[in-house]
Amino acid sequence: MSDETGMYSNSNWRNKLSSMHVPIAIKSSQIASDCLETLISEGRISFNQGVQLMKEKDITSVISLANLVKQSRFSEHVFFNENLHVNSTNICVLACRFCAFRKGPRHPDAYTLNSSQYLDRIRPYSDNIDEVHTVGGLHPTWTVKEYCELFSSLKDEFPKIHIKALTAVEIKHLSTRSKLSISETLTTLYNSGLDSLPGGGAEILVDSVRDRICMGKESSDEYLEIHGIAHSLGLPTNCTMLFGTVETIEDRITHLVRLREQQDSSRGFQCFVPYPFLPDKTRLPGAQLSSGMETIRMIAVSRLMLDNIPHIKAYRMNIGDKLASFAINCGADDVDGTVGHEEIMHEAGSKTSLTTSSEQLARMIISAGSIPVKRNSSYTKFEIINISDDKTHRSLPVIALEG
Repeated sequence: MSDETGMYSNSNWRNKLSSMHVPIAIKSSQIASDCLETLISEGRISFNQGVQLMKEKDITSVISLANLVKQSRFSEHVFFNENLHVNSTNICVLACRFCAFRKGPRHPDAYTLNSSQYLDRIRPYSDNIDEVHTVGGLHPTWTVKEYCELFSSLKDEFPKIHIKALTAVEIKHLSTRSKLSISETLTTLYNSGLDSLPGGGAEILVDSVRDRICMGKESSDEYLEIHGIAHSLGLPTNCTMLFGTVETIEDRITHLVRLREQQDSSRGFQCFVPYPFLPDKTRLPGAQLSSGMETIRMIAVSRLMLDNIPHIKAYRMNIGDKLASFAINCGADDVDGTVGHEEIMHEAGSKTSLTTSSEQLARMIISAGSIPVKRNSSYTKFEIINISDDKTHRSLPVIALEG
């Protein structure tokens, strides 16, 4: 797997960084200036530097540096795709304190989708998407067999649609229920049509935090191990962070360092997706929560720390379109996709529209001064989207060479 993005990524980004104009905001901050020099000299932002970036009073210096690094890697290009979220079940054997999606098996709103129902949700969108994103609860009776039926039925009818599905804890649960190893579980799912893993469920990769917010899920080591096994099998994955619950700044930086170290080893992470906890009055009443600017800072610091993970996503389903459009000038180079249907974030309180078209996404990116690039799920096919006053004109279809 390549860790870059074809013609839209600059593999010599550090060299380009050394020749770019440095904004005064960066020059006026000691930590930002030090980090810039570190990156130019092929160094790596340290744990202590990461903590300092999170505490730097002048946030403009942090986001300016993150934007400079983003531009050195991707210029003005910002990526999105045409996708659909279909959750397989909301029944779950766990009851994570931050989760508003989970239902018990006897709850009146509990559901599981069989293959026919799964396809019924996809068919109305099938002409306009190239990815289905499927995650769900840990169903008490489902094994690998049920997911193989879902995936194979989708591939039979829509062979060109990419299946991005199942978080690490779902893989662990299916492995246990099916009496298979993690590798056997992933191989079986791959053979039925699974193309990549979305990376959800990382929360914070510090077990003392996980014990407080998601007791019973996989450990930090298990999350990383499962993704490493997926990478070894040729399955690319994303990785995530849920922040704004009970973690410290140091916990967040530990999380980033652990992801970076895993990427050094297995090199299969395509994209990092940081998103803040969306609160209500009943879940995690002690959560510290995240302001809009803290969310922007987290995205920016992620771009600076994760030098070996190509993409940083401003996940619009969680942070909203306005903050996402701001974030693409603060280190993010991806805004996810059209989505079409989404439950987990919206159950938690997201108000982001589920009817956004590709043209609207492109206009949002253009309004932020960037160039919209439609991508496929594996970042190997690209298409610049040009917008006119009357309609969307697509041009310059490109297939990037893998390897």
